[in-house]
Amino acid sequence: MYSFPRDLYVDVRLEDSVTTEIRFKQRTLQSQKVRRTKGALIRVFDGQRWYYSSTTDLDSIQAQIDDLAQMATPNPQILEHPLVKAFEVHQDTVLRYGQSAVTEVSLEEKQTLLKSILAEITDPAVVNHTSYYSDNRTVKSFYSSLGAALTFDWQICGMRFSLDIVCGENKDQMSVSKAATTFAELKACREYFLEEMAKDIAFVRDAEPITPGEYQVLLSPEATGVFTHESFGHKSEADFMVGDETMKAEWALGKRIGGELLTIIDDNTEPGSGYTPFDDEGTRGRKTEIISRGILTGRLHSTATAVALGEEPTGNARAVNFEFEPIVRMTTTYIARGDRPLQDILAEMEEGIFVDTIKHGSGMSTFTLAPARAYKIEGGQITKPVKISVVTGNVFTTLAEVDAVSQEFRLHSFVGGGCGKMEQYPLPVGFGGPYTRVRKLQVQ
Repeated sequence: MYSFPRDLYVDVRLEDSVTTEIRFKQRTLQSQKVRRTKGALIRVFDGQRWYYSSTTDLDSIQAQIDDLAQMATPNPQILEHPLVKAFEVHQDTVLRYGQSAVTEVSLEEKQTLLKSILAEITDPAVVNHTSYYSDNRTVKSFYSSLGAALTFDWQICGMRFSLDIVCGENKDQMSVSKAATTFAELKACREYFLEEMAKDIAFVRDAEPITPGEYQVLLSPEATGVFTHESFGHKSEADFMVGDETMKAEWALGKRIGGELLTIIDDNTEPGSGYTPFDDEGTRGRKTEIISRGILTGRLHSTATAVALGEEPTGNARAVNFEFEPIVRMTTTYIARGDRPLQDILAEMEEGIFVDTIKHGSGMSTFTLAPARAYKIEGGQITKPVKISVVTGNVFTTLAEVDAVSQEFRLHSFVGGGCGKMEQYPLPVGFGGPYTRVRKLQVQ
């Protein structure tokens, strides 16, 4: 497709992306946009340094390859360079969403779905609300001087509702967001949005302040996913370890950091926000066990970090779009399903906290979760709602304190936001897992 110069490594990543966004304030339409973007990132490597160029002029790609090659130093041994030898070379077409593309659904149908839910927001406790529908379908192609030739697609659609809720003296801002990979799947979630909003209203009306202290905590699949992503997933991204001997020692493979019930996985192939059949270097997506039965067994890699640490690429080189070079990022990260019913795990808890939904989370060595909805657990039952500012803990200590994971399991995809790293935000990711019990966490 392109004429690649000799004695250099070259790759080209093309993206054709169509995004729809429909926004309402209360029941008044604020904006409705459809945007199509085509662009490419070109990379040239001479064994010493990388040369990059991004463009929306697809007709200029060959000229930009040639210009970058002029800046590079030809290297007759480039094919023997450890990094170049480590690049995977695939030729494949994986178009998962052709017949169910969100681009085939009319704007009118998308707006009608959103309005059908807005019509049901009638509780006087909701004093203000905003909402939006968004979707994206991106088709990527990847070519390299080694012979890679790939075309694959990614798609997501979803809705988000933000509510200002006032119940007497109690007030809060709550949100409900959910995404699906097809519009038909999203339509089937209509009742989910209404049920979650009803739960939010009841929570704001009835929640009481928590007495701060140390509690046994049960995390929902959503809370498990945010905890896994924020507190542990980022620590598993190998670019944090390259050149950092302290981090490498802390992250030594073979180290036990949890019980045998704990397995943490990053899976590019799982449908949803984090689906990546090939990463942005052409590496095939795969399931990577970061923790296997409590033992640290893997980390997430680009090709460069894998070579630097003497390991194998995992397909986690991702860029937020064609304007950026790929860096090590998560895809869909979760704690693996357990074998115990949730009912049995709850029955063992005389007193504790159930964290149901999350506003946000952050952390590396120490993590913080800010719950949206949380409840007391008393006598093996989830009881009254409680207001919690944050749940905090040390990552490795908390992993060692996980003592139960349920057979019930759920993965989540959302719209509105994403994962941020360096200047690249928001990158779509998926997360979730089972209900996860931790012996003790600090609750405020």
